[in-house]
Amino acid sequence: MHTKTITLILAMMLGASQLSVAHAESLKERLRQLLEHAKPKPAQEQQAPVAGQESEVRIPPVGSVPLEDEVKLGRQISGNLLGAAPLVKDDKLQQYVNKVGRWVALHSDRPDLKWIFGVIESNDINAFAAPGGYVFITRGLYIRLKDESELAGVLGHEVAHVQEKHHLKVVQKSQLLGVGATVAQATLGKGKSGVQRLIGSGAEILSRGLDKDAEYEADRIGVVIAARAGYDVWGLPSVLQEISAVSSTDSTVGMLFKTHPHPDDRLARLADSMGDRLDGLPETGNGKGRFYSLAK
Repeated sequence: MHTKTITLILAMMLGASQLSVAHAESLKERLRQLLEHAKPKPAQEQQAPVAGQESEVRIPPVGSVPLEDEVKLGRQISGNLLGAAPLVKDDKLQQYVNKVGRWVALHSDRPDLKWIFGVIESNDINAFAAPGGYVFITRGLYIRLKDESELAGVLGHEVAHVQEKHHLKVVQKSQLLGVGATVAQATLGKGKSGVQRLIGSGAEILSRGLDKDAEYEADRIGVVIAARAGYDVWGLPSVLQEISAVSSTDSTVGMLFKTHPHPDDRLARLADSMGDRLDGLPETGNGKGRFYSLAK
């Protein structure tokens, strides 16, 4: 098993432009194959372009972003991520996570996206979302989950990021303010547009660019989305409690603690926002005892 940390993943993304188009497309094809048993795609959805047909992503710095460009941005960022940290080689695991994730996403405010989920090879405890419906969870986090309700809670949090377009807004803001442009230009060359440079170097911007309010909002909305999908409302809080018990000196949570509020703070804010509504919700048991185990 690869032992790359998320820090290494992000560093490798700085050289993502060196990945060939054919290699990136092969990674996308693997994801499509993993979803062959998932729910049928809506008729209006377009197939991902084949190698050589992917046009440049154009994201306006202000205003609304066309869905096609949002999805294209997320697809290219995800391809770079998978080039640095491949999927865990377990098709049943990937299919299982996609089925749970797509069911949760159907209960979000953006059910028509072509949602894709995956578990990547990393010992770090973390999860990522990219614009357009791409969500990844690390092996290190997955093996700490106890049941499907906890998985649904984690995926609900990431789905909420996509629903609220948190990362997309970071990309727009980065363009508007020129954040990272100098570094990206030096790394990837002056011939690329601002968005294309962000695809390579912007992974770090996406990771570190969300403020605490966005994370608190994703927790709050994620709990609601998972509950709508029929899962126990305590799934995400249970995961946060588990992570809070990990020492801050443990390297597996180093990036998570740098890019997110501490789990204790997230739990406190979640309790404040939900108030008595959270206390009054019963433990449904949905998702309990149902889980695809992955060897540690």
